[in-house]
Amino acid sequence: MTLRLRGQAAVDQLLELLDLRQIDAATFEGDSPQTGAQRVFGGQVAGQALVAAGRTVDPSRLVHSLHGYFVRPGDPTVPITFHTEHIRDGRSFSVRRSTAKQHGKTIFFMSASFQVPEEGLDHHTPAPEDVPAPEDVPTMLDWVEKYPDRMALFKAAPQAVDVRYVGVPGWVPPGDRGVQPQQRVWMRFDGKLPDDPLLHACALTYASDLSLLDAVLSTHGEVWGPGGVIGASLDHALWLHRPFRADEWFLYDSVSPSASGSRGLASGRMFTRDGRHIASAVQEGLLRRIGG
Repeated sequence: MTLRLRGQAAVDQLLELLDLRQIDAATFEGDSPQTGAQRVFGGQVAGQALVAAGRTVDPSRLVHSLHGYFVRPGDPTVPITFHTEHIRDGRSFSVRRSTAKQHGKTIFFMSASFQVPEEGLDHHTPAPEDVPAPEDVPTMLDWVEKYPDRMALFKAAPQAVDVRYVGVPGWVPPGDRGVQPQQRVWMRFDGKLPDDPLLHACALTYASDLSLLDAVLSTHGEVWGPGGVIGASLDHALWLHRPFRADEWFLYDSVSPSASGSRGLASGRMFTRDGRHIASAVQEGLLRRIGG
């Protein structure tokens, strides 16, 4: 088996996925990595949709929020076409709508707002205390080595993001995960990203879908897969508060305020190592129990 791409090689592959081909002034096209996955990763299509929207906006205007809906599973074997719509260009804000299509049908759509940087009121809640540093938290490889049956899947998929769970990952076997009131994960892109703020925003959009719904499961001590829960993202919202680099460590601190009707809601805050609150995310997912 070919060893997985990791580090800068994996980051470079992700940057290639985000470098959409421009078809015309409002249409772009992107691909998916060929990893054998049955559907496109939601964070990927959301990040690509933001690239398409951002390329139609003056670079001086920075994205500050996005709201998207996952409509259908994406097919990783064929390109995704992104159609952008100019909703408004005002003196301070620009709003775009980006729709992803495959096989003639919409699989995802997003609204995104961009703003000219301004000065104003500034405050945020403090970052969680007593959280171990990322260097003191097990790596994903450390976890996988405890569960050798996961090694093949781990090696098959590129690992552009260094993900380090402060608690227990959601993919361990049933019974190996206790109830946790929150899900805390250190993340960073495991290589150098260009300085373009739009790319860092797209990278953070990609990463924000990696562990958020884990917070719903951790509230119940549940896990993904046989004997646990199967799920899919329904919608996703992200607000970007302050400048950041996605290739530097940030803490993703997530909780689940509610779960009912086979749906779970999770919210997460992202903090830099020095405690700056850089972004907030909210996601609802479909969560259904499956047999062992």
